[in-house]
Amino acid sequence: MDPRRKRILFRAQHCGMKENDIILGRFAEANMAALSDADLDAFEALLDQPDNDVYNWVSGREPAPAPFDTDLMRRILAQND
Repeated sequence: MDPRRKRILFRAQHCGMKENDIILGRFAEANMAALSDADLDAFEALLDQPDNDVYNWVSGREPAPAPFDTDLMRRILAQND
């Protein structure tokens, strides 16, 4: 695995909020190898957001705002169902 993917995987598994660690970590473990460069950019941008906001989006409690309402977010939500 290349260094960028390793870094994103680590960040997804260590977000700071246990719920996000589980949701995003599982998604990253299952899909990291298949993510495109655009997906990796979107994932990094998502990981840069406040934990509570990310949890609300990836748990489906709140719709993700326009910059994060992406194919990647829909795949995370689908895996979390």
